[in-house]
Amino acid sequence: MSVEAAANANYGTTASGSSFYAAMRILPRAQREAMFQVYSFCRQVDDIADSDGPRPERLAALQQWRDDIDALYAGHPPERLKDYVASVRTFGLKREDFLAIVDGMEMDVPQDIRAPDLATLDLYCDRVASAVGRLSVRVFGLPEEDGILLAHHLGRALQLTNILRDIDEDAGLGRLYLPREWLWHAGITNDDPARVTADRALPKVCAPLAERAKMHFQKADEIMRRNSRRAVRAPRIMSKYYRVILDLLIARGFAAPRAPVRVSKAAKIGILLRYAII
Repeated sequence: MSVEAAANANYGTTASGSSFYAAMRILPRAQREAMFQVYSFCRQVDDIADSDGPRPERLAALQQWRDDIDALYAGHPPERLKDYVASVRTFGLKREDFLAIVDGMEMDVPQDIRAPDLATLDLYCDRVASAVGRLSVRVFGLPEEDGILLAHHLGRALQLTNILRDIDEDAGLGRLYLPREWLWHAGITNDDPARVTADRALPKVCAPLAERAKMHFQKADEIMRRNSRRAVRAPRIMSKYYRVILDLLIARGFAAPRAPVRVSKAAKIGILLRYAII
């Protein structure tokens, strides 16, 4: 699935109109440029994972990104990462977080993810969302401990919301991110995405996942409340956008057929007016 959660988590070099773009354009120039570099990196590796190319070619392309990240941190950046040198130095961006993102994308490549166990799902969320958060909080200037905690909770909140929102889209790609244990508990023993998404018991699986996302949003809010408003402006905007999406999903329900949910323009403007201005 797209890791839009990480930087609306839909990473894209054309971000206009996304919650990521709205949140990042309020930042000072150096921070904004660093965040769009992270955004671009994620988009490119995500595109590899989500392409329909042969799996060995996709694995090789992801390995090339690992090699390029290693070269960047060894002081020999390849052409496509030369602009990252200043951001890495200025904000202390960590090599292991870039590599974790690649590892997360790769989890979808050898074979499509279908009904992972809870531990694997959490690892996936950490790599494709919280690792992006760990890069981001360094750019935003949060204290180390709270920054790591915020990345942990907000990354998972956003990614779980994406999973709930994109159930049908992911099934169309042959993927199913709902946890195996909760499927079994609901009496769903099949892991075929098309059959699972049509099962009448699906809401019994989605409800606890929504509760877990709400818990992570609440923990993220606690962390943001005890830090400077300026440092948490961008993550707060993304959090509020995604919390609205989660609330819309819960209100709509998860039984088939599932109509898409969208945050209204008025709601988006309201969030920006409330949280972008210090």
